[in-house]
Amino acid sequence: MTGAVLTVTELSVRFGGLLANNEISMLLPAQSISAIVGPNGAGKTTLFNAITGAIRATSGRIDFGDVDITNMSATARGRLGIARTFQNLSLVEDLSAVDNVTVGLGRFRRSGLLSAMLSLPRSLRTDRATRACARNALGFVGLAEAADRPAGHLNYGDRRRVEIARAIALAPSLLLLDEPSAGMGPSETDELAELFVAIKREFGCSILVVEHDMTMVRAVAEFTLVLDHGVVISSGATTAVLADPAVTAAYLGSSR
Repeated sequence: MTGAVLTVTELSVRFGGLLANNEISMLLPAQSISAIVGPNGAGKTTLFNAITGAIRATSGRIDFGDVDITNMSATARGRLGIARTFQNLSLVEDLSAVDNVTVGLGRFRRSGLLSAMLSLPRSLRTDRATRACARNALGFVGLAEAADRPAGHLNYGDRRRVEIARAIALAPSLLLLDEPSAGMGPSETDELAELFVAIKREFGCSILVVEHDMTMVRAVAEFTLVLDHGVVISSGATTAVLADPAVTAAYLGSSR
């Protein structure tokens, strides 16, 4: 890969008459933590969805390292090393935490359906390796002792951590987190910020986070991009961006 893990060039996404993203350009350095901020309806999640392939861009280009991924499927992008969490929890509450993570690793299975049904040795080895990987990921996010508990029995913050474990178990080069601290208190947010720094340090991946909590952004983001009505109004080093009067007027306000 080049020095940039992700390069977005003049990307636009239109839904009928609504221009949700308007010629957005951004560069995400390798092994960095960056943030996308902006008011509700600014187009942040739309940009995430375009980067991950959940939706197709109307125009523009997306490069992952040296690879043009603009027209690739979400699955193909995932295989290249892009993983994400969602704004709304997407866990199966009746499954254990480790099973929720294991399900996310399903695309790495190398044994076929027949082998799995017949419990052939190759399938058993794959299952053991997959579950070991899932447990390691849960241990990394601090949930080793909760691995066998149903996800629905965990508190909200721990369920968020299960989603993060599911993403890092994929060993991504780029991890996208959509409002990970939503619904959390200050202490949980602080712990989450420490976890993100640890993930970058341990796995060498870049992290891109959509976040409303400016304390979180200031704590972890080296670079920040601000959207308003689908347009980039400021980008660069986080300290400078958050001090930009245009950003204060459009988003931060007196409460921030």
